[in-house]
Amino acid sequence: MKLIKTKDNSFTFFNEEFQEHYHSISGALEEANKKFIEPLELKDGMTILDICFGLGYNTLAAIEKYKNLKIIALENDPKILEELQRIELKGKFEIIKKLTKEKYYKDENYEITLILGDAKETIKQVKDKVDIVFLDPFSPKKNPELWTKEFFSDIYSIMKKESKLATYSCAGQVRRNLKEVGFKIKDGPCVGRRAPSTIAIKK
Repeated sequence: MKLIKTKDNSFTFFNEEFQEHYHSISGALEEANKKFIEPLELKDGMTILDICFGLGYNTLAAIEKYKNLKIIALENDPKILEELQRIELKGKFEIIKKLTKEKYYKDENYEITLILGDAKETIKQVKDKVDIVFLDPFSPKKNPELWTKEFFSDIYSIMKKESKLATYSCAGQVRRNLKEVGFKIKDGPCVGRRAPSTIAIKK
């Protein structure tokens, strides 16, 4: 994979199979904070589901700012977990590196589990009810199976009432699928492009 330095001096990769970057090249860590952490109004003590963990930036952004978090992360590609070991970042990125090697990390503030495999199947292993969902697959055109009503229904079923999901996509079909399984939809922030992201709330 090709390592790319983004405009906020964090790094991402270009995935040859999907022909997409893992993050916005306007700023990979900025995207994690602006599209996921801030609009979801995270708090200490929450349980988070991180779908398509990738380089771990969404989880990283959460643990940099909040404590007493329980995080369940889903990732299908072991190669990206190996590649992220090449990245050098300040702060708590060493926790991410350790997690990707051992698939589990726990200290006095964080309990993080990383489950490898197809998210359509591994989501069925999640037994916790979650407060927050980061939904960060490749685009609906490239990775359509993770944007279906069926998958959204599985996500919805393990979310607490009034819990929130964030995703970068505002595609019409994505939003229709979210609404059809019961989510209330609103625009999220625009980061790195003109279109807004999407916030979905379980009512």
